[in-house]
Amino acid sequence: MPSRTALVEGLMDRFPHLPREAVIKEDLLRGGMAFDASALSGNDGGEVKPKSYFIFSFDHGTLPELGEAALRRPPEEVVLTGGPYGLRRTVVSVRVNPASPYRVSAGPDGLLGLYLDGARIADVGLPPMPDYYRHALANGKSVMEVAPTIQWGYLIYLTVFRVCQYFGAKQECRYCDINHNWHQHKAAGRPYTGVKPVEEVLEALEIIDRHDTAGASTAYTLTGGAITGRVGGRDEAGFYGRYAQAIEERFPGRWIGKVVAQALPKADVRRFHDYGIRIYHPNYEVWDERLFQLYCPGKERHVGRDEWHRRILDSADVFGPRNVIPNFVAGVEMAAPAGFTTVDEAIASTVEGLRFFMSHGIVPRFTTWCPEPTTPLGRANPQGAPLEYHVRLLEAYGATMREFGLSSPPGYGPAGPGRAVFSVSSFMDSLPETPEEAK
Repeated sequence: MPSRTALVEGLMDRFPHLPREAVIKEDLLRGGMAFDASALSGNDGGEVKPKSYFIFSFDHGTLPELGEAALRRPPEEVVLTGGPYGLRRTVVSVRVNPASPYRVSAGPDGLLGLYLDGARIADVGLPPMPDYYRHALANGKSVMEVAPTIQWGYLIYLTVFRVCQYFGAKQECRYCDINHNWHQHKAAGRPYTGVKPVEEVLEALEIIDRHDTAGASTAYTLTGGAITGRVGGRDEAGFYGRYAQAIEERFPGRWIGKVVAQALPKADVRRFHDYGIRIYHPNYEVWDERLFQLYCPGKERHVGRDEWHRRILDSADVFGPRNVIPNFVAGVEMAAPAGFTTVDEAIASTVEGLRFFMSHGIVPRFTTWCPEPTTPLGRANPQGAPLEYHVRLLEAYGATMREFGLSSPPGYGPAGPGRAVFSVSSFMDSLPETPEEAK
């Protein structure tokens, strides 16, 4: 079997028009990285910003299986530069896999590097502990627990409902570990609030606003599990919308407001907009009809794929097409036993979905699938999708955007290799360079 280095370099040679940075980043996101003790964060008291586990585990093992990385958290993200491939600055979300051929460790010079098959391929920078993480709320909760930041500080990620009402084998999305992640953190005795009070969110944002003197935080995302009934007496639009309303009243215009929610009827979508949200993410998860029904049984049962897509198009009437950005989970198309068996088939299906939305001016984005082991698809596919799929997806994604004359979506910071901060896929790294968006 060829080495992982040979696989990576072979794809770099086959796709020289794509950034090398994106090839390595996709491989790290799909397969994870291991950490020597020298690269761990030291948790809340260290100098490195620790991984916050903001919604999913994004790990290739449960906390008990991660060893010291569970006791002394890994960093939230790493930034890669230099090395034999001459990497430009590349921000990568950390997904821990002790068995990965990629390892972050200190070299003989004491400086951290990324090693692949034992050879150093990049210098590694760790995110510094932000000043606002060192200040607790009045009740003692940490800012990291209530309002963690990701994407090198660009995005405040507000998972205000940490479980999903699509629960159990007949309803949960087959690749999603949000409910297990909540259970494992509670079992480990970590603070992991199920429903975050609005007042705590506002207090945490006040601390961030006061201490983020460089203005690195530019957007916030409101998200959490799907609500099929009620939480605190409110439906999904009302539950998530009340946070947006409170934030916009307290901090008018301070951040770009985004919400990740189900594809809701237009009247509910309009409520989000009225509350002050400006970007709507009604994620469609996977395009293929058969796979959507198999992988998203709760969404199929409660809404249905065709209605989901109609609602996405309807939401463009409220937010404008550019501000509707549905996510899909890149790679689950090839998950055994039901997924496509060839990269050609998987790419063709995904592009069909891209063309459907982009023809309406809507630009989807994607998260690179991490096969978490507590999910049915993760257990059956521990290696995830082939790296070739992810590389060819970047190529097809850019080509489809050019076909419809579209540019990178708002709310993600600058695009382009060496500039992008979006950390859970490399779609922004692979798009043409854009300046930082105006707020």
